[in-house]
Amino acid sequence: MSTHTLAAPGMRGLQNRLWSAVTDRDEHAAASVVLTALDDGVDAESVLLDVIAPVQARVGTEWAANRLSVAQEHAASAIAERVIAALAHHPAVRTAPRLGRVTVACVDQEWHVLPARLLAEVLTLRGWRVDFLGAQVPTPHLIGHLHSNGADVVALSSSIPTRLPTAHAAITACQAVGVPVLAGGAAFGPDGRHARRLGADAWEPDARSAARRIADGIAVPAAGRQQIDDLPHLGDQEYTLVVRSRPQLVREVLAQLETRFPASAAYTEEQREHTAQDIAHVVDYLGVALYMDDDELFTDFLAWTAGILEARRVPAASLRPVLDVLGAELKDFPRTTRLLGRARTVLDAFPAPAGPTTGAFG
Repeated sequence: MSTHTLAAPGMRGLQNRLWSAVTDRDEHAAASVVLTALDDGVDAESVLLDVIAPVQARVGTEWAANRLSVAQEHAASAIAERVIAALAHHPAVRTAPRLGRVTVACVDQEWHVLPARLLAEVLTLRGWRVDFLGAQVPTPHLIGHLHSNGADVVALSSSIPTRLPTAHAAITACQAVGVPVLAGGAAFGPDGRHARRLGADAWEPDARSAARRIADGIAVPAAGRQQIDDLPHLGDQEYTLVVRSRPQLVREVLAQLETRFPASAAYTEEQREHTAQDIAHVVDYLGVALYMDDDELFTDFLAWTAGILEARRVPAASLRPVLDVLGAELKDFPRTTRLLGRARTVLDAFPAPAGPTTGAFG
């Protein structure tokens, strides 16, 4: 069957139909959109990257704007994964492997598997032998796989910046056994600066460019590099001490929250649990910003979180007491103090609430 790429209006039509199907939680309708497009001759790579991927990006945007619930977002993502699996088994897309072997994996504790899955399918379509290991692959398991099966390159995916320390360990471990690493995913920054900082052999912003880079070849890394070689600032121990103190820091913020943010006194038990989770996320992002020595990792997260809260009618000012308590607890840490100060400046840009608010911090 000959294939073709639809013009933009045709792609938008497919996107809209798929969007309707996934938000209606209609898996059969979603599969029909994709499989019919393949039957009509639309090439599979375009369906993956120009139809399914934009719809999933829209799901994330709509959740952030509080127009989709967490459950709806999860349902849409589950349908997308099953639709991709259906596409992969369609007779029109079967491709005999003729190139080398690529291992595609998400770093440990990384559950956002769709970007990695899309890359794995694109590489398979282009004739690579792909070992797709899926979500949250512990580094020892990844290295064990490489010892047993080999690979020309590891494509390592991470969407959440707090996984960067784990990604760093995986990158150096793969290189230690002679396998180069191509990093991808939102965690590594829109320009790949975190991938470069962590010593990855290559970075690309999307599946098409990643496939091209792998085809061009990525050199086998030199042996002997250690993680501390990439990030000498870790010698000050601030990252280690903050991460180890995470449980105590969360407890201390919760203990002082009622006094510093009186609205929290009316929280339900569920809201308090969500608030504890949100505080833990703040500490996690503080930790990774210290690991990378990158202020924007923390300030960008605070700005994003403030926007999420505002969309849910919770004032961004509710984050200020979290920063104040952390500042008091960590006052002896110079880099941490700098980070918290810059984060307060970010929150100052959000308007003060005009009146009573509904909802909770969490």
